[in-house]
Amino acid sequence: MSAERVDLSAFIKAYDVRGVVPDELDARVTRAIGAAFADVVVIPETPAGSRPTVVVGNDMRPSGPELVAGFADGLAGRGVDVVTIGLCSTDGLYFASGSLGVPGAMFTASHNPARYNGIKLCRAGARPVGQDTGLAAVRDLAGDYLGGEVPQVADDERGTVTGREMLADYAAFLRSLVDLSGIRPLKVVVDAGNGMGGYTAPAVLGTAAGLPELPLDVVPLYFELDGTFPNHEANPLEPANLVDLQKAVVEHGADIGLAFDGDADRCFVVDEQGEPVSPSAITALVGLREVAREQAAGRESTVIHNLITSQVVPDLLQAAGARTVRTRVGHSFIKAQMAEHEAVFGGEHSAHYYFRDFFFADTGMLAALHVLAALGGQPHPLSALADSYQPYVASGEINSRVVSVPDARARVVDAYVTRQGAGPVTVDELDGLTVSHWDSHPRWWFNLRASNTEPLLRLNVEAADADIMEKVRDDVLALVRQGEPAYAGGAA
Repeated sequence: MSAERVDLSAFIKAYDVRGVVPDELDARVTRAIGAAFADVVVIPETPAGSRPTVVVGNDMRPSGPELVAGFADGLAGRGVDVVTIGLCSTDGLYFASGSLGVPGAMFTASHNPARYNGIKLCRAGARPVGQDTGLAAVRDLAGDYLGGEVPQVADDERGTVTGREMLADYAAFLRSLVDLSGIRPLKVVVDAGNGMGGYTAPAVLGTAAGLPELPLDVVPLYFELDGTFPNHEANPLEPANLVDLQKAVVEHGADIGLAFDGDADRCFVVDEQGEPVSPSAITALVGLREVAREQAAGRESTVIHNLITSQVVPDLLQAAGARTVRTRVGHSFIKAQMAEHEAVFGGEHSAHYYFRDFFFADTGMLAALHVLAALGGQPHPLSALADSYQPYVASGEINSRVVSVPDARARVVDAYVTRQGAGPVTVDELDGLTVSHWDSHPRWWFNLRASNTEPLLRLNVEAADADIMEKVRDDVLALVRQGEPAYAGGAA
């Protein structure tokens, strides 16, 4: 069968499935992926005496229901029962997988344009399925099935497909982890970007799921579910997509603004002045809350952070008595480290936040509840609260297109590592090249990582003050871009 394999590597990547509908993804393809998921992950890992079962959800994209139907048919044809929960956020699907104790599939393309859709797969308990943990095998077997036939069990052994509502359970579970009932009243602008935050925010922050009213005055922005994203891309990582939220926070005199991406698993925060709060600051703030809770229970705690989060994260958490573990960029690495170290919390600079009490999975909504609790539990504005978590100056991620990634990287290694012209530095290659001068003055570090898909080098710089950050940033960019056609004549 392998000789007839259809190559699906163009849209089944290292962490998930993401492709154009219907050119790459249609019901026939998702049927094959569903059958392969059943054979590679679901059936082999189903406990003896239990029915193999998968829970499936989808975001607001118009192509979702048809793709889910194909996927469910592929699972059922292999003897797997399917529980469809319909519209949900990605963390809502993780909750379903964790609480039901079964594998899951979330149909979403996050913030990608409307013509895209995709699938995030997980094992029972919301454990990730990535390139090295089953996704490559699912891809290859699905390619085999598309090149031949999808095998079918006998009619009397087919799985069933049933529907279940889980939004109220999801909202109640999150509310049980953070108590907001005693905070001071807050006005909160929430920009859902026409994504799934418009579905989950009324349930968690409001009374739409039948939960008690909280002391929150929520001002909704783009809550209408619309996978064509008519107002702006549902990607708050891009500053242009925060402009409407920033303006609304100031106009409404709000205490805080929250922005969610398309599948609402990431959360970005804006203070009362309309200024973004760094995801690293949120990682430190939430991490300290979780560490304090563990210490109050007499337990030691570990917090995970990736290597481009601010130095403030390990500084503050270690000072509070926590152990910190630094990891590569990417949710599969963070999730693996979360489970390995039984970490209470993990954070990424991309605004993914991971919680032990949420099945070691990421949930932007739970992070938002923590920020609201911290803000509402003291009298100061968010700008003042956030200042203590943002003592350093960061460049943000800067991309450079180069002809040869190894050659461009070698120029930086020669200047900063081989010659050590910048003075004594520490160097590691956990993920790309990290050069640190943090233990001496002036204090700075930078990380230079290659893109997985393009001839790009991604630079992140942090320093104790703006002048040093700008000097290191400009020096490294000059080395990276030296002699590159894209930057000839000083073009940026």
